[in-house]
Amino acid sequence: MKQSSLLPGFAILLLLTPTNPAHAQKANLYRSIEIRNEESWQAALQIWNWAEPGYQESRSSKLLAEMLENRGFEVKRGVADIPTAFTATFGSGKPVIGILGEFDALPGLTQQAVPYREANPKLTYGHGCGHHLFGVASASASIAIAEQIQAGKIKGTVRFYGTPAEEGGSAKVFMVQAGLFKDCDAVLHWHPSHRNAAGDRSSLARMAVKFRFRGKSAHAAGAPEQGRSALDAVELCNHASELLREHTPDLTRIHHVITSGGGAPNVVPDFAEVYFYVRHPKGEIVRDLYRRLVLCAKAAALATETKLEVGFEGGIRELMPNNTLGRITMKNLRALNHLKYSNAEIKFARRIQTTMSKPRSLDDIAKVYDLSGQIGRGSTDVGDVSWVVPTTGFNTSCWVPGTPGHSWQAVACGGTSIARKGMNLAAKVLAATAWDFYHNPQLLKTANAELKRRLGNSQYKSLMNPGQKPSLDYRKPASQRRN
Repeated sequence: MKQSSLLPGFAILLLLTPTNPAHAQKANLYRSIEIRNEESWQAALQIWNWAEPGYQESRSSKLLAEMLENRGFEVKRGVADIPTAFTATFGSGKPVIGILGEFDALPGLTQQAVPYREANPKLTYGHGCGHHLFGVASASASIAIAEQIQAGKIKGTVRFYGTPAEEGGSAKVFMVQAGLFKDCDAVLHWHPSHRNAAGDRSSLARMAVKFRFRGKSAHAAGAPEQGRSALDAVELCNHASELLREHTPDLTRIHHVITSGGGAPNVVPDFAEVYFYVRHPKGEIVRDLYRRLVLCAKAAALATETKLEVGFEGGIRELMPNNTLGRITMKNLRALNHLKYSNAEIKFARRIQTTMSKPRSLDDIAKVYDLSGQIGRGSTDVGDVSWVVPTTGFNTSCWVPGTPGHSWQAVACGGTSIARKGMNLAAKVLAATAWDFYHNPQLLKTANAELKRRLGNSQYKSLMNPGQKPSLDYRKPASQRRN
């Protein structure tokens, strides 16, 4: 990237460097990220174009691992018995700062980088949550920190965590259980969004399950009495879950999709599958909601004389907020946010906003929202990490204001310079925040004390079943999972 394209705030920081060593060292971090701006963007575009589903991100994982390995990081692949999970470590000693990176895509969101609905004929998945940006920005920040460690300006260790299958696969839970975070002093993460935001907030705990029903096939017109419809069982289960909603605690979320329902209307389906998510701000409540949902499935099987197989996909905890660390990310995001759209980006943004139900002012990109004390309506396996090590995250504006996550509009924005700018900002905020952690040991002690205070007498307990293994084929079609 040419020097003229640097953000205004970067030039201001350079002016401050003669009298402020902290500004000078942070400016070196930003300079490192800017030097790799084009390389990082090409890597993000490559992952965007691959759009690989959870636990199948072999190329995306390899690309990120090699980016770090080529910069001197010690890379360990296939950690936690997950082929696409890895760690990349640089430096030695304390403190150890972890930076998370994701890279999986979502099904059914294939889309070109244009402001109208146009699927990519080569793909069925799309990066509707911006994870192609997430992993790359985190890797770029990790490299910038490693350079300062090598130069003797930072003492300690930086570790990048390549974390696959965030969208339903819960890889971080298994990485926590494998002890991969036990020596960390703090962990950083970020996420693409339609706005810039930080703060001390939580999320929804979640459990996922696939109910598979097996019945008897028969001619639906000629011999219907001989058939036992697995699809009927799915429909009864779904109806029961809708009735269950009336009798659940506030903020409960129960949603499903039928992943297999038969192939022809004149054949009674002997196999059908439905995929459920159950969410609530408290993991303990999610456990009981899941128990009640299983009763719905059992009742459906009983009523239709079909056999039920419960495919428990696992659970993730709610985020454990950390105000001590959240204040630092907020400070750096506010200081570094100088996002501004070009004329071409304004034209793109206005066009794509005509497809949205709740567009927001384009001036929104200049703001930073404080989400402290809020409960996000999404779920993330970062939650499990936050129960065992002080953790903080933030959002940067990588999509046009008003863009909903998990939408084709988010996929479209993710292939444009709008996403590139948000990714670049995220890398700088990660690097600046990590720098603050390295240079303030008391901050890390306070953050750890806050985590212990929030936990109280509670102990981290996963929402997984004892001994559960990663469901590495959870994104494969039901027909390939039946055995």
